[in-house]
Order: sequence, then structure tokens, then C-alpha cells
Amino acid sequence: MTVRLSRIQLALFFMSLCPLNIIGLWWAVGSPLVMDPNSICRKAKRLVGKQAELCQTQPEIVNEVARGARLGVRECQYQFRYRRWNCTSHNKYFGKILQQDIRETAFVYAITAAGVTHAVTQACSMGELLQCGCEATRNRAPPRPPTSSSSPRDGVKWEWGGCGDDVEFGYEKSKQFMDARRRRGKSDIRTLIDLHNNEAGRLAVKLYMRTECKCHGLSGSCTLRTCWKKMPHFREVGDRLLERFNGAAKVMGSNDGKTLIPVGHNIKPPDRQDLIYSDESPDFCSANRKTGSLGTRGRTCNSTAMDISGCDLLCCERGYWEETVVSEENCLCRFHWCCVVQCKKCLVRKELSLCH
Repeated sequence: MTVRLSRIQLALFFMSLCPLNIIGLWWAVGSPLVMDPNSICRKAKRLVGKQAELCQTQPEIVNEVARGARLGVRECQYQFRYRRWNCTSHNKYFGKILQQDIRETAFVYAITAAGVTHAVTQACSMGELLQCGCEATRNRAPPRPPTSSSSPRDGVKWEWGGCGDDVEFGYEKSKQFMDARRRRGKSDIRTLIDLHNNEAGRLAVKLYMRTECKCHGLSGSCTLRTCWKKMPHFREVGDRLLERFNGAAKVMGSNDGKTLIPVGHNIKPPDRQDLIYSDESPDFCSANRKTGSLGTRGRTCNSTAMDISGCDLLCCERGYWEETVVSEENCLCRFHWCCVVQCKKCLVRKELSLCH
């Protein structure tokens, strides 16, 4: 089921994530920016430094920041849809998650920073921002020929062209906004963890750019190939960060309080793309406002699966009950020239398994 995020829910999300930049973002949430930019900045009196500068001089970028946050929250809900904690946007519980240094918090920070990077970069390529555009490729080395069997014959000329995604611009704006209020107090372990996970999210976009090419020539020949860089699809970013979540490293502060070290013997230090945390997660089996757990009672599970979506794991071995649901869906759809699709309505009976 798709969860729509209201303005209030997204505002509370930002309030927990970046407490001092919420007011400016609150008014930028929604479809295209319809408010007077000056009004946005008047609401952002508590912003300072780069955040305040961004709001005052480039409010349209703040709008893309908010769009990127929504992108991140939706991806979080998709990736965790079968887990005990399903990235719920419930106001009273989500904030509690972000107050902890657990794996789930690490993922939220990373996917949000990635979403902001992705949204701002995409806005540049679409020509929606005056401050940026397509990637400059003048000084870049020529692209390497693809290694696939469909690569053109020897002698084909290569050059950069088209409209490549300017991921450096999106990366920098994400860094300005997500990291700005967390640069104080390098001895603050929570700050070091949050900054690390923000960077891991941005790198999940920046380091996985793909090369796309187009052939030019007479009669379908490929005498010249023009190539450009494109961002990975955001679902790929989410999949990659979920892998990092599953292998997240537990850390603690060093004696000087300025660096992080892994917990345990013979464990390699996490690299820049790894997610890190310092506290163990609750089991999320029962509702608990203190930990931000909604519990799994009433959640739909898969009675035949043996993975995390299975009833044994999702229901925390409490058991489940079967329920029959009848719903109306489109069926027997036919395309009529031109251009209408007509469908009939059919009653569909579904057997659901629900956690006790």
C-alpha cells in the first residue's frame, strides 16, 4: 500500500532530522513553489550559515531539497515494507527513531541525503534550476568503449556530449543543507555518525554514475558515438543502501572523542560507503513509544515465506490469523483506437495472513 506523506508528516520528519532547518523547508514542501520566496525566508529565521544563504538566495533549490526528502522517505518505505520496522511516517514514532543511533536511523539519514542529491541533480538536467544545467565535459578524458558484445567495430570515434547529469552540483547542495548544522563539536559522536551516514548516502549516487551513448552516422551506421553520464535509478540507490544497512558496522568513539572505531576484535574500519551505528535496535515486535516501535500486530505477512516477510519472523512467533477480503479491481481491459482503455470491474477474493 502506498503511503502519502502529508505536509505535516514531512515537516515532522525534517524537524527530527534537521531541527533547525525545518521552518524553511516546511513552506517549500509540496508541488512547485507557489509561495513568495521572501516569505519562505522570513519563516526561516533560525537558519544560519549555508542553510540561510540557500534559502535567501536560492529558494527554488530548497524546494528540490524537500522533494528529495520525499523521494528518500518513499524509498525507505519501499525497502522496509516487509520488515518489522517499515519506515512508518507516524508522527509520534518516527521522531523517536531519529533520536537514536541505531541501524534504522543510519539508513534514514543516508537515503535522505541520497534523495536530496538525486532530486537536485535531476532538476539541473531538466532545466528547472537557473544555477545549474548539464554537466560540463570539456576537460574530461574520452569515454572508454563498452565491453559488451554489442560494442561498435574498431575505429569508431567517441566524444562526450548530450546532457550529462551534473551530480557534483547535487552532491554539494545536499552536503550544504544536510551537514550544515552538524559541523560543530567534532567530539560529538552522534554528529560524526550522522555526517558519515549522510556522506554514504550521497556516495551511493555519485560513485555509481552510468555511461549512456548514442550512435550517429548515415543509414544507421555508428561513425560517431556521443556519450554522457547519468545517475543510477533511485531504486538502485535504495537497493545498494539496503545492502549497506544489512552489513552496517557498530562503532564507538575513540579516546580522543574525535574519531570512530569499530566495536569488536579483528573488524575492519568502515569505509566511506558503509553505514554505521552505535546502539542496538529494539526488536520492534511490540508497540513502544519510547523506542518508536509501532509493533507488528495486524501487519500482513506471507504464511509460506521463510524470509523476513514470513509470518514467523514478522509476527515475532506470536502466530497469525487468516482473513478473506473481497475487493473490486479493473479487469479484462481492452485498448480502443484511439486512445482509450476500457476495463470491466471484477470482484477479487484474497486470503490475507495477519499477525496476532
